[in-house]
Amino acid sequence: MENLTNPVCDKNTIEFATVALEYCTFIESAQLYTLSDFVDKTLKLLPLLYLKGSLLPEVDINELDEPYSEGSVTEDMYELVRGRVAALLGKYDSYLDVSPDSDLPVIAFVSENMADVYQDIGNFVALYREGYESAMKQAVSDCFINWEYWGQQVLNVLKALHSVRWEVAEKDNNDDEIDGGF
Repeated sequence: MENLTNPVCDKNTIEFATVALEYCTFIESAQLYTLSDFVDKTLKLLPLLYLKGSLLPEVDINELDEPYSEGSVTEDMYELVRGRVAALLGKYDSYLDVSPDSDLPVIAFVSENMADVYQDIGNFVALYREGYESAMKQAVSDCFINWEYWGQQVLNVLKALHSVRWEVAEKDNNDDEIDGGF
């Protein structure tokens, strides 16, 4: 009966872990996609990640052992992922964002937002994979606590890539017409 209240075995945690692993695998191989395919898959995967993240159970901090390492996603891994996404997106990487601290829009980057999400999600996946209940609880707790930040990053990417999808699709359609396509 303990598994019914254990956040590690919670249905929402398991579903989140599945989507989190898919996101990490996807973003680590961004260079294998065309721009159109990458944007299309991102726009399908991120809403699911956001939804599953919003359903993570809260972990009682009294149940946690000593905190585990800072995280397994290194700065080099972060930069590799960010660089791959930036290279793939090219001119579509930057967008204007409004900060709550300023009246003026600032330039933000999809690649940086996606790498930020990757860092939190990748750390979750690494801890959860350890298979030790205490590490898994720590992973759920960290992801739940950090969801306020990485959830916002997911929303930023979705908004930025929504218009890119239609611009790229229109460009692809025009190229097909020029090349004798449809």
